[in-house]
Amino acid sequence: MSSIDQQVLSQLYHWISEDQTVWLCTILKTIGSSPRPVGSLLACNEKGQTVGTLSGGCVEDDLLEKLVAGEIAQQGPQILQYGLSAEENERFGLPCGGRMHILVERITVDQREDFATINDCLSLRQCCERLVDLVSGQSSVKTVEQFQSLQQSEEQLKHTYGPCYLLLLVGAGQLANCLAQMAMMMDYRVLVCDPRPEKIAEWALEGVELVQGMPDDVIRERVSDSHSIIITLTHDPRIDDMALMEALTTDAHYIGALGSTRTNAKRRLRLAQLGLSDEQIAKLHGPVGFSIGSKTPPEIAVAILAELTQMRRQA
Repeated sequence: MSSIDQQVLSQLYHWISEDQTVWLCTILKTIGSSPRPVGSLLACNEKGQTVGTLSGGCVEDDLLEKLVAGEIAQQGPQILQYGLSAEENERFGLPCGGRMHILVERITVDQREDFATINDCLSLRQCCERLVDLVSGQSSVKTVEQFQSLQQSEEQLKHTYGPCYLLLLVGAGQLANCLAQMAMMMDYRVLVCDPRPEKIAEWALEGVELVQGMPDDVIRERVSDSHSIIITLTHDPRIDDMALMEALTTDAHYIGALGSTRTNAKRRLRLAQLGLSDEQIAKLHGPVGFSIGSKTPPEIAVAILAELTQMRRQA
């Protein structure tokens, strides 16, 4: 989830703690173009204050007007649709052909502990799952091991809150530091590994899981699913190749390697000699990131995260 949505859940808990009447709005489904992805959140209170965004435009204004007037979600959860016609698209500022299904819930003081649990998990960069009965409005919260995409049936919503992707950086150098800082702002869970004790000792950035050890072992033990991203940064084939040999056999969402086009061509030859198939090697993004003329560590970090952002949106 994004840092914006985390702010929504934090403010919502604050409002509940003050015994205010609060509503939580969640994007359940989008058809065509949409300004915000599925799972995005907005909260508002009885005073007309809001936090979060669903469209960045008139959808929020329309929802707020109806909620404050008591027209929706008074007896239980309600699903609203926006963008059913060209006139609505123009009125609400939605892209042509775009439609949104939004769940509106009235959150009561009885759910205060649930949202306390959610915010505690987010502060620890853990995932938690919220189940909502779409008929009665009853809900429950539990911690879970990994992020899952929003799931909805006619009777139930299953929504996971927490870091969507695990980003494993191989090599605890300056570039990893820059990349980790930016990635955490975008709500990645960041894990940095390096077998070199001097590099581990120099690491000072808080909020990152730091592991001293060979990357292939770390990947086998900690990284494997489609919500994982693995990027090698050391320039040392003895470290990077070991990581890539293991990474390219997993279902990781993205696998990248730092280095020039020539360096990565040589790397691909070595990986083939080490027994990886053409199909496995084809999953490697090398050079990693967009080609934008990056030279400094912050510029390279921007190029990498730009490519990751594009791939996440396309997915």
